[in-house]
Amino acid sequence: MTTKTVTVSSVRHNERDVQRLVNWMTGAAWSILTIGILLCLSNVQHFSDRNPSLMVGLGFLVGSVFIYVIRTAIHLVHSRMQQSDSDDIQL
Repeated sequence: MTTKTVTVSSVRHNERDVQRLVNWMTGAAWSILTIGILLCLSNVQHFSDRNPSLMVGLGFLVGSVFIYVIRTAIHLVHSRMQQSDSDDIQL
């Protein structure tokens, strides 16, 4: 029978990487949202599906929501994993 051991330094390194990813994705989502709003407002007087800047802007708006949802899921899974690890240690 084998046992697996994990060093504390690797756990801390993993936490920092996830937090950095969450922060990066938050910034990316807000940046893409801003770009989408600017593209939508740049040529809104021609409100049509043949308006490329409006369609690309709407795509950026939808994409920013997807990025933020994925970021939230990663953050929740990681925090749940940390919580379950701390519960296991207390037992």
